[in-house]
Amino acid sequence: MPNASTTEHTTPTGLRPNSLGVAGIVFFVVAAASPLSAVLGSSPAAIGVGTGAGAPSSYLLAGALLLVFSVGYSAMSRHVAAGGGFASYVRAAFGARSGRAAGYVASVAYLAMQAGLYGVFGFFAEAIFAGFGVSASWFAWAGGAWVVVAILGYLDIDLSAKLLGVLMILEVLVLLVVSIAILAQGGASGIEFSSFTPTVATAGAFGIAIMFAFASFIGFEATAIYSEEAKDRKRTIPRATYAAVLLITVFLVFTVWSFVLGYGAADVQRIALDDPDAFVFTLAARYVAPVWASIMQVLLVTSFFAALLAFQNTVARYLRSLATEQWAPAPLARTHPRFRSPHVASVTTSLVTGAILLVFGLTGQDPYATLFLWFVGVGTLAVVVLQAWTSVAVVVFFRRTQEELSLVKTLVAPAIGAVGLAAAVVVIVANWPLLVGSSDGAAPFLPLIIPLAALVGFVLPLRTR
Repeated sequence: MPNASTTEHTTPTGLRPNSLGVAGIVFFVVAAASPLSAVLGSSPAAIGVGTGAGAPSSYLLAGALLLVFSVGYSAMSRHVAAGGGFASYVRAAFGARSGRAAGYVASVAYLAMQAGLYGVFGFFAEAIFAGFGVSASWFAWAGGAWVVVAILGYLDIDLSAKLLGVLMILEVLVLLVVSIAILAQGGASGIEFSSFTPTVATAGAFGIAIMFAFASFIGFEATAIYSEEAKDRKRTIPRATYAAVLLITVFLVFTVWSFVLGYGAADVQRIALDDPDAFVFTLAARYVAPVWASIMQVLLVTSFFAALLAFQNTVARYLRSLATEQWAPAPLARTHPRFRSPHVASVTTSLVTGAILLVFGLTGQDPYATLFLWFVGVGTLAVVVLQAWTSVAVVVFFRRTQEELSLVKTLVAPAIGAVGLAAAVVVIVANWPLLVGSSDGAAPFLPLIIPLAALVGFVLPLRTR
């Protein structure tokens, strides 16, 4: 994939170099992971359907495994220009056809995530703002967000980075206030750490808890996609990757553990099962104030919007990267002469997600049960598949090139990551109906989209225009 040295900002396909530091990239990555919506959406399921009071350990294990994955991922970023993210790494290890296959899977993954997020944004916006007297359908809310995201994705990335920074800080603070209030008041039955003991951590449906924990981290791997726009890429990308994984892990483990304390280890699983929608809002009202729960509801909507904006930028850069390799139509590689944004790829992303929105809106589909769960389920599975594939690619690349001497970075860590992530793929597929909320109709066949995308990428003529 091209790097900043070969795609200067004066060329028709060059991005704006040196425009993002560690903080800017971390804002994009953490916003894509959407910590507020991840906590509100996944923690009731991880606790209620999964391991109960042991759920915080599932987030800790998922974060630890992804941190191990990041060791090889970051080491390889110093040697491979990774504007194409996973595709760049797979190509470096296995060749152009495999790289394009990974690129197609990644594009499908992030387009699916983007489309699904429009569904959940509209769903919650309709429900939450109706309580404030603003009545509009989910389709109208999603359509409005689509317009704003399309415009921001077209403009200079610096504007998106600043907006994401503000939204991310707000959503993190609103949850931290609740968690700190729970600890300050001693929770329901005192401060204790049974959630991290092996017996409690592995009780119940451990595989299901791990599955929802992994879903909460989706998006952190996008650090490499911004390598062409990063300041001092060889240092910025590894630092941003580690910072993003550590921040997301600490935040998720701490907040979910505080929720367990808020209800008490003995009762938390029952409450999460009985009332998952109000699980966190009830804690906010009880330990802080009822108005804080209302603020949290509004910020939940902005959290989904931040994720939409982050994924818009991610998808556009993936499509542009494919085009620069002649693996996708050439116009997708173009960048705006003034904003240096991949504006053609961004507009294409908007057209695809807009078409999906129209189909689901006009046919009266449920924005949460189908558009969100189905599409985000496919995106989650595809990204974990790519992470496992990339871990193997790291091992193969360094064994062949001997670019790094550290066995920990080039063999041990990526090998552990590959095994752990492959196990996560098996767990997700085995529990697929729980992730997408259905075992009927087309739902069981959705995982087949991933090998189909890879097959198309692998077998087509290598150079296409």
